[in-house]
Amino acid sequence: MKSAIIAALIGSAAAFAPAQTGRAATAVSETKADLEVLAKKLNPVLGFYDPLNLAEAEFWGESNEATIGFLRHAEIKHGRIAMFAFVGYIAHANGFKFPWAMQMDGTPFPDANGNPPALWDSVSDDAKWQIFSLIGFLEFWSELSTPNHKHYMRGGKPGDYPDFVSGSEGIPHPVPFNLYDPFRFSKNMSEEKKESRLRAEINNGRAAQLGILGFLSAQCAEGSVPLLTGVVPHYDGEPMAPFVTNYLGQPWNM
Repeated sequence: MKSAIIAALIGSAAAFAPAQTGRAATAVSETKADLEVLAKKLNPVLGFYDPLNLAEAEFWGESNEATIGFLRHAEIKHGRIAMFAFVGYIAHANGFKFPWAMQMDGTPFPDANGNPPALWDSVSDDAKWQIFSLIGFLEFWSELSTPNHKHYMRGGKPGDYPDFVSGSEGIPHPVPFNLYDPFRFSKNMSEEKKESRLRAEINNGRAAQLGILGFLSAQCAEGSVPLLTGVVPHYDGEPMAPFVTNYLGQPWNM
């Protein structure tokens, strides 16, 4: 979604601090039984809820443990992006923006009168491609499997992001900070605290996914979210399209 993409890059998520999950030292192979135990810890009232039986699936011919690793990683990652998007949406809806120029020609950051999706529409395509390029690199790096970082479908810890490595076997220039815990605040954190913060991150991520989709639904289909009627402005665009111009559909007049 468009507001999620831009908010994920420039929004602040201080209110939803990521869990300090630590580096994976041993192989992690979760089963349906592990998910049932985790579900009770996350929400004792709802417990384990899997109407599509995804916890028993085997995607792409992989094992059930690998599939669970994929699903767990996907949920954590989507939750993190949604937390950025939710906080970023609120910031943009209230007119917060950087005071300096957004582009080299002096173009300022847009203000779309408190309408975050319309704000994204006003960002130039060149700027959007820069954002997508950064996202592409982060996605590429997150999929790396090295001796020090197992892939989440091969016994690695779901949600764990690998450190940035410099040198001949990594990025060809110094990278002083990692995406995960850049200031090493979790260095001396106990395993119990890490587990607790990871559960909080998952719950906050689930709430944020509902929140950002609620905002967009209320903007595009007035009345679909009664509590937001009259609170958020109407949006006539396409919230799922990254560009205003449909480049892929142009050859077919779409």
